[in-house]
Amino acid sequence: MPRWYTSLACLLLLFASLAAHAQTRAWIDRDQVALGETLTLNVETDDASAGAPDWSPLDKDFVVSGNSSSRQVEIIDGHASTRMLFAVALQPRREGLLTVPALRVGKHRTQPLPLTVTEAAPPARAGSAAFIEAQIDDDSPYVQQSVGYALRLYYATPLVSGQLDQATPDGASLQRVGSDLQYTREVGGKRYTVVERRFLLVPERSGPLTIPGARFIGRGAGGFFDDMFGDGSRELSANGAPRFVTVRPVPANAPQPWLPLRGLGLRYVATPQRVRAGEAATVTIEARADGATAAQFPEIELPAIDGAQVFAEPAQTDETFEDGRPKITVTRKFSIVPAHAGPLRIPGPRIAWWDVRAATARTASLPDLQWQVAAGAPGTVAPAAAPGIASSDALQDGGEARVPSVQGDARIWAWATAGFALLWLATLVWALQRKPQRLARGDARIEPAQTGAVGMDRRDLRRALDSGDFGDVADVLCAMADPPAADLDAVRERLDDAAQRDAVAALQRARWGDGDGPAARAALRAAFAAGPRWRGRGRTQTEEPLAPLYPPGTNPRA
Repeated sequence: MPRWYTSLACLLLLFASLAAHAQTRAWIDRDQVALGETLTLNVETDDASAGAPDWSPLDKDFVVSGNSSSRQVEIIDGHASTRMLFAVALQPRREGLLTVPALRVGKHRTQPLPLTVTEAAPPARAGSAAFIEAQIDDDSPYVQQSVGYALRLYYATPLVSGQLDQATPDGASLQRVGSDLQYTREVGGKRYTVVERRFLLVPERSGPLTIPGARFIGRGAGGFFDDMFGDGSRELSANGAPRFVTVRPVPANAPQPWLPLRGLGLRYVATPQRVRAGEAATVTIEARADGATAAQFPEIELPAIDGAQVFAEPAQTDETFEDGRPKITVTRKFSIVPAHAGPLRIPGPRIAWWDVRAATARTASLPDLQWQVAAGAPGTVAPAAAPGIASSDALQDGGEARVPSVQGDARIWAWATAGFALLWLATLVWALQRKPQRLARGDARIEPAQTGAVGMDRRDLRRALDSGDFGDVADVLCAMADPPAADLDAVRERLDDAAQRDAVAALQRARWGDGDGPAARAALRAAFAAGPRWRGRGRTQTEEPLAPLYPPGTNPRA
C-alpha cells in the first residue's frame, strides 16, 4: 500500500476523533410555560471554530430576544479546551405542544426540545404593581404524598429590595426546593418580572389542610415625583390568597411500606454477558420515580439467591424538580458471586407502590435473570461467608461447623479454649491470695502516704505543677489523700508539715486572684518535693519509691 494512503487514513482518523470529541448540546430552563412568558434557551459547544448558532429556525413559533454569549477556557492534563455558551430568551407565539427546533452550530446540530405552552395567566388586579399567585400539583393528595407547590411573585417595577415569606401550614411540612427562577410574563397587556419559588409539601395527617397565603414587602424604583420629593423608591406589598387542600388517608388495601407516586419504572442498566463460578458478576438496576424524594423511596433489594452470594453497593440518587413535583432516579449495583457451575436464577426486584392518579395498588418489577454459570478458573474458590456466620456448605450432618483450614471437630477447640480460660482464672486467684502475704513481709513499693485511693502520685502532682492550672493542682492534692479530701481546706487539716500547709494556703489565694501565682507554684514545688506528709503517718518506707519531685540542683520554673 502506498505511503500516502497510510498518511491519508491517519488524517481521516484524526479528524473523525476530533469530530467525535466535539460536543454540542442545547437545553431550556423549563419545559412548560404559559403563553406570554419567556424562557431561556442555552446552546453549548466545545468546537471553538463553530461560531454562533443560526437562530432563524426559532422565528416560526417564538419571539427571540436577549442574545448573549460567553467563553470558558479549561486546562485539563496540560491540554486547553474552549467552551462557548450562547443564550437567547424565547417567548412562544401560541399555545399547545411546541418543539424548539434543532439548530445548526458550525458543522454540528443540536437536538430538538419539546415544550408545553399553556393558556395565559389570569389578568392582574387593576392598578397592582405587584401580586402573588400560587399553584399546587395536587388539590387532593394522600397522607405523606410529595406535592409540588409553586409560588410566583409578579412585579412591574424594578425592585430595590424585598422579602417574600411563606408560612408553613399546620399539619404538613413545607420545604423549599432548588433556587428561584426569574423570567418575564405579559399579563393583561402589561409586562411583569416573575420570581418563581418552589416548595415540597408533604401532608402529615388526613383531612382539610390550609396553606397560608404568602406575603411580600419590598421597595421598588420610584417615578419622577418619588425622585423629586422622596428617596427615589416606593413601597411595594402583596398578599397571596390561601389554598385549601383535602388530604386523603392511606387506603386500607394499600401496600406497605406506603409509597404514593404518580409513576414508577424499573430497568436493568447492565447485566453480565458471561458468568463463572467464584467470580463476581455485576448487575446494575435503575428505578425512576415520579412524585417522591430520596428520603421516601425504599432501597432497591435483590431477594436471597440459592447458590450465590450478593454484595450490594450504596445506591446513587439523582433528585430533580420537574413539572412542579419531585422526581428521582436511583441506581444501584449488585455483585453476585455464584458458588458453583450450572444454571442459576436471579430473582428480579419488586417494589409495591400506590398510583395516586388511578387510586390503585401497583407493583413495579423486573423479570428474573437466567444464567448458565461456567466453571471457574483453576484455583478459584467461592468466597467465605461473613465472619461469625457459617454458610450452608460449612454445616455438616448433625449441625457441627467445620472450619475449612482446620481439620477435626470444632468442639475440640472449644474445650481447649475453655481449659485456657480456667487456667487463667486459677492464676488470678493465686496472685490475689499471694498479695497480702507480700505486704505483710514489707515488700510494698509505694507507701500509702504517697498514693491516694484513686491512684494519684507525685508524678501526677509534678505534671499538674508543670503544665496544669491551679485547679488541676488542687484536684491532684485532694486525690492523693486517703480517703480523698473534699477540698483544699481538708487537705491542709490532714497535712503534718507546716511548709506544705503554707504552700496549700498560697495555692488557695492564687486560685481566687488574691495571691502571687508564680510564688505559689514555686512554694508548692519546694514543699512537696518529697511528696505530702499526712498527720498520723510516718515515713516508714526503706527506699524511695519515686525520684524527688524536683531533684536537688534544679531550678524549676516559677
